[in-house]
Amino acid sequence: MAVAMTSVLTGSITVMSSFAAKDLGMTNAQITWMNAACSLSAGALLLFFGSIADLFGRKSMFIGSMCLFSIVCLGTAFAKDGITIDVLCGVLGIFSASAVPPAQGILGTIYDRPSPRKNKAFGCFSAGNPLGFVFGTILSGLFTQIFNWRAGFFLIAITYFVTSIVAALTVPVDTMPKQKFDQETLKKLDLPGTGMTIAGIGMFCAALSLAGDAPDGWKTPHVLILLILGLLLIAAFVVWELRYPYAIVDMNVFKDRDFSLLLLILSFGFLGFPVFSFWLALYFQTELGYNALMTGVHMLPMVVVGLLANAIAALIQHKVSNKRIMGIGAWAYVAAFILAAVQRYGDSYWAFSFPALCLCVIGADFEFIVANMYVLSSMPANKQSIAGSLLQTLTRLCTAVGYGIATAIFDAVERNPPKSGYYANNVVAPFAAVFWFALGVSFIGVLFVPFLRITTQGHKGDTGRVKQDGIEDHVDRAIALDDGHAVAALSENNRHIDGGANPKVS
Repeated sequence: MAVAMTSVLTGSITVMSSFAAKDLGMTNAQITWMNAACSLSAGALLLFFGSIADLFGRKSMFIGSMCLFSIVCLGTAFAKDGITIDVLCGVLGIFSASAVPPAQGILGTIYDRPSPRKNKAFGCFSAGNPLGFVFGTILSGLFTQIFNWRAGFFLIAITYFVTSIVAALTVPVDTMPKQKFDQETLKKLDLPGTGMTIAGIGMFCAALSLAGDAPDGWKTPHVLILLILGLLLIAAFVVWELRYPYAIVDMNVFKDRDFSLLLLILSFGFLGFPVFSFWLALYFQTELGYNALMTGVHMLPMVVVGLLANAIAALIQHKVSNKRIMGIGAWAYVAAFILAAVQRYGDSYWAFSFPALCLCVIGADFEFIVANMYVLSSMPANKQSIAGSLLQTLTRLCTAVGYGIATAIFDAVERNPPKSGYYANNVVAPFAAVFWFALGVSFIGVLFVPFLRITTQGHKGDTGRVKQDGIEDHVDRAIALDDGHAVAALSENNRHIDGGANPKVS
């Protein structure tokens, strides 16, 4: 339920956004920011809350976050204008950001070693994404149809209030040692880095989405100022993290080749995936005239295939090369976005949208579960919350940036639709432009897959940071943990490769 917080909100907004827009007179930018605000605030604060969870305790933070999420959802249902909804969605992103790190940290501490059982446990955890989406799309669609668009927020509020009570009664006691709040601990929170992340990404995304509605487009002064300041603050954040002794992101982790490549591939996929699902649902509502319930039904393939993809990936991770799984995911994205981009108004749902919806979630779930397991298995128990936060941060920030770029593209094509060619005088043209953008960024991710060296994860003898080709074994982690089993596994791995001669671990 923790990892589902963002996706249940996204699913709900997806099916009711056009109805809220008609009721409140919202612009394209305001509609987009209903989802983008949640992703932006969550992405900007996940690492910060990951640090707090690791330092001060996880259980109380987990339960409190879900309870506050429920209260703000209730308030959002009474919003009277688009700006208020956008702001409150941003606040909801804050509480989803403060719930996921402690939840993932608790699980990561319990399942501290790679194993098939850990693969299954985190497969269930990752299933919160598609399950949240089904709650958001189907139930919110049904409630919107019966009552109005506000009913979806009431539904989420009730659901998470009940979940908070259940969590208080059932979540295990957090056994990690907690630190006192003093000046040294305050430095470890890296408040300057957090501030630069929020301001930099926020200004950059705001410039991208506001340019379409601005009087002079990209030449409008406030758009240019936001864009330049945003880029400067993002650059300043990277420099700060390289120099600050208590950096919220330890840049040394990116020296691990597979770690960096996995995050890079995942990033390009998540620039396109949320954009595709949101604009396809908007197309169903605005151009095909589907009501909220019918929109949810037409998006249902994402849920069914998403659950199957999670289960399959969790069951085969310790048997099948994870490089191959990542490759399948990356190419599934490409195929999905091609199908979406080439469809025109009046084309068959079953020939284009249906297979695209099925393939896109294979891409998202296959890539996410492989990267998630690698990141968590690479970090010690007292860093599990921030390890999970790093991955969640990346996907949410990519979502926010993707929404901003896609909004600018959509507005530009909507103002100047093509007069000739494949999309001539076809209402699908601005939507197709967004899907071509999704295709372009996802294809870049495909290009990095061949450079991965990771094979299986959670197999017998896997200690977490052993390079699967046996060339760059991380003996330091085994020594740091004083783990005889890990050293034995490393030694056995090297003897297998060297044929018993000249073992690298003694």
